[in-house]
Amino acid sequence: MSVIRDADSRRSETPGGVMTTFASPTQGGASRSLWRVDAKPGAQGPLHDFDSEQVWSWLSGGATVELGDERFTVGAGDTVVMPPNVARRVLADADAGYTAVVTAAAGARAFAGGTDVGTPPWIA
Repeated sequence: MSVIRDADSRRSETPGGVMTTFASPTQGGASRSLWRVDAKPGAQGPLHDFDSEQVWSWLSGGATVELGDERFTVGAGDTVVMPPNVARRVLADADAGYTAVVTAAAGARAFAGGTDVGTPPWIA
């Protein structure tokens, strides 16, 4: 068993917000990755896809999720299961941003425009 204290959590900052890794292969030896996304108001994630399923659960704020040809408006308490190999983008609420908890397979790889951009640091 591994205990990962808040002070030891890995934080990765992007222009759109902060990803806080709770557990991953390199943080606690987990076989799945678990992280929190704190998105700034109005932030727009890049259009991309992953080679594995992701499950997103919103804790606060709201977002518009573009998933393939569909668009969903989500908020606190909502969960979206994003299948592998489907283009997605998450757009944060313009006023509130959002906080979500996400899980994916350890080592999940991201792709943008068909190019393998690797495993993001919050999943590694």
